[in-house]
Amino acid sequence: MSETPFDNVEGAHEYVGLLLEAVKQARVEVGQDLEKAKAEGVGRSVEALQLVAWKLERLESQLLASRHLLNDLRRLRRLLLGEDGPASPRGDADEPLDGA
Repeated sequence: MSETPFDNVEGAHEYVGLLLEAVKQARVEVGQDLEKAKAEGVGRSVEALQLVAWKLERLESQLLASRHLLNDLRRLRRLLLGEDGPASPRGDADEPLDGA
């Protein structure tokens, strides 16, 4: 059976992080396109790009929440298995387990 990014929590956390970066980049690009469309006075394009920007914002929010939940699961897994140390160099900067 072939491996997928979701074979373990660490892989899923990394995959969601990559998706989050792609969405952030798309938001920047859409923002630039929106400013250009506003300057050109293309009303229908402006409305469509505003909708795209809003959808990307919602998606980014959902991906952030998913990454925080996956980070909590990674920490709990390490606690349950008695593993010490961070799971990855950049992954433990996420939300703490209590969600604060």
